[in-house]
Order: sequence, then C-alpha cells, then structure tokens
Amino acid sequence: MNKKWIKAAGVRAIKTMAQTAVAMIPAAATITQVDWITVAGTVALAGALSILTSVAGLPEVEE
Repeated sequence: MNKKWIKAAGVRAIKTMAQTAVAMIPAAATITQVDWITVAGTVALAGALSILTSVAGLPEVEE
C-alpha cells in the first residue's frame, strides 16, 4: 500500500459513508426522529467495508 492507494481508498470510503448516511436519514419522518446512533454505526461499518473491499484492488492505482 502506497500513498496513492491510501488516498484512493480513503476517497472511496468517504463517498460510501456519505451515500450510506444520505440513504438512511429519509427513513425518519422528521430530522428529530433520526436514530443518529444507528446512522453513525452503519456509516462506520460502510466505511470499514469499503476499505476492506479496496484491499482487493483499486482500478485507479493499478498499473
């Protein structure tokens, strides 16, 4: 793993985490009804899984 891989994997993980958060929030009728602990846990899990998936290879850094 080099700097290029870490940057690409990080960008992918952040995008995945943002998409997961956006997908979970509309499940509640109002913003006060959002279960933020569940959202945070799911977002963290999505980020970890994204990094683990990136270990298999990233097209952006393959030569």
